[in-house]
Amino acid sequence: MQPHTPPAAPPPRTYSATLKESRRITPPASREEVRHLVFHTGDLSFDPQLGNLIRVMAPGQFGNRSHARLYSIMDLERRGNATEFAICVRRCSYIDDFNGEEYKGIASNYLCDLRPDEGINFAGPVGYPFVIPEDKSADILMLAMGTGIAPFRTLIRQIYEKIGGWQGRVRLFYGAKSPLEMLYMNDENNDLANYFDQPTFKAFQAVSPRPAFDAPVAMDQALAQNAAEVWEMLKRPDTRVFIAGTENMLPVIDKAMGELAGSSREWASVHAALVSSKRWSEVVY
Repeated sequence: MQPHTPPAAPPPRTYSATLKESRRITPPASREEVRHLVFHTGDLSFDPQLGNLIRVMAPGQFGNRSHARLYSIMDLERRGNATEFAICVRRCSYIDDFNGEEYKGIASNYLCDLRPDEGINFAGPVGYPFVIPEDKSADILMLAMGTGIAPFRTLIRQIYEKIGGWQGRVRLFYGAKSPLEMLYMNDENNDLANYFDQPTFKAFQAVSPRPAFDAPVAMDQALAQNAAEVWEMLKRPDTRVFIAGTENMLPVIDKAMGELAGSSREWASVHAALVSSKRWSEVVY
């Protein structure tokens, strides 16, 4: 008997949307350009939730029809026969390993260069990995780097505006090269300040000690300065840990957690328990 082969999954549904607003959220003096983009679509079959991801199809290069990148949906509002949603985009460039030349990131520059009333094609929504626990007394520990703050801004808004009455501790550790690059926590845009008066919420900044020399962001120092509380939260059976940002933050976090635990073996045991109980979630790029 031939083994049963399940049918192939259908290709993701694609949609179109029009740019309504493109707003820089890093100060003009910052070397980093990050933009808050608001889009409008009249396709009622597009039914996302806050925090879902969409796959933006930028025009391709070198014979490729398109170039896809995932972005987290932040603000979301349905108005009559239309839906408006926002994403956060950092203008990127990269160095070619072969010739050493610098090239513009395809998707990020395409999106940052869009003008109002210009359109995009995208697919989705894709599932949201950071699920808010039903128990309002649960602790939530968020570790973000760069544009990884985007889903956490959404999560914090849901906790305090949609759910309300949150009793557990909500702690955000957010890393950037300098205070100018602290998205939604800088002089240009300080949305997260709206929640600083919430008794269960605290945010901690982790910046590079020497940003001009590309010194690493001091996420480990921020965690060490709050070691007692962080370790207590990690040991609680209902704590959720959410991580979002660049992939190079993972070994830094792993080393810092080992120091909090007193040994890498003890941290490995706690980390395994968090993963096996599905209380550890990460999205890195």
